[in-house]
Amino acid sequence: MFDLTAIDFSLADWIIFVVAGVFTGIINTLAGSGSLITLPIFILICGLPAPVANGTNRIGVLVQGVVGIRGFWKNGQLPLEGIGWLIVPTVIGASLGALVAVDLDEKGMNLAIGILMVFMLGVMLINPKRWIRVSQPDPSRNKHPLTLFIFLLIGFYGGFIQAGVGIFLLAGLVLIAKLDLGKANGVKLLLVFVFNLPALLIFIMENQVHFMFGTLMAIFQAIGAYLGVRFVAKVPNANIWIHRLLVVIVAISALKFLGPYDYVLSLITE
Repeated sequence: MFDLTAIDFSLADWIIFVVAGVFTGIINTLAGSGSLITLPIFILICGLPAPVANGTNRIGVLVQGVVGIRGFWKNGQLPLEGIGWLIVPTVIGASLGALVAVDLDEKGMNLAIGILMVFMLGVMLINPKRWIRVSQPDPSRNKHPLTLFIFLLIGFYGGFIQAGVGIFLLAGLVLIAKLDLGKANGVKLLLVFVFNLPALLIFIMENQVHFMFGTLMAIFQAIGAYLGVRFVAKVPNANIWIHRLLVVIVAISALKFLGPYDYVLSLITE
C-alpha cells in the first residue's frame, strides 16, 4: 500500500505514533477529543502543516468509526430510530465547516471553544446522574427545530476541526435525545462517520490529505476502537467509567484550546 521505509521515524517516534493511534481509538470510541493527540502527532512528528494534518486526521476517524459502529451494532448499543433527523443537519453543517476551515480565525475560535469546554465541564460535574443513567431514547425529541439547529452547529464544528466534536455530540445525545452514554457513543460514531465522508472529500479536493500517514494512523486507531467497544460491552457500570473519562478529556480539551496545553507540550518537546 505504501513504503514504510520512506518514513523517517526514529524508534521513539514509532512508539509514540503507535501508542497514540491505539489510545486515541479508545478515547474516540468511549468519549471524544482524541484528535487533540493525533493532530500534534501529525504536526510535530510527521511534519505536516496544520491544514494537512486536519485533513489527514479524517482518515483515521472514518476507519475507527467503521470498527466502532460494527461493534456497537453487534452488542445492541446502536439505536437507529429517529437518527436520520440528526444525520441531515450534522452532514450539512460539516460540509460547510470543511469549506470554510482555511478562512476562519483559528486563534479566536480556539478561545471560544476553550470557554465552551469549561462550561461543558461544569455541566458534567453538576448533577452527573443525568450522564450515567440508563434510559430509553426519545426519538421524537430529534425532530425539534432547536435540536436540529444544535446538531447543525456541532456538524459545522466537526467539519472545521474535528477535535472535541465527540464531546459536543455526546452532550446533545445524552442531554437532548436522552440516550445513555453507552448507546450515545454508538450513535456518536455513526454521526461522525457520516459527516466526515463529505468533509474528507473536500480536504482531498483541496490537496490537504497525506494518505500514507493517515492510513497508518488509522490502522492503530481501529485497534483502539475495537478495544473501546469491548470495554462498553464487557465492563459493569461502563457508563460511570465513561463519564469519568469524559470529565478528564473535557478538562484536557479546555486546557488545549485555552493555551496551557500547548505551552506544556512545547516544554516537553524542546
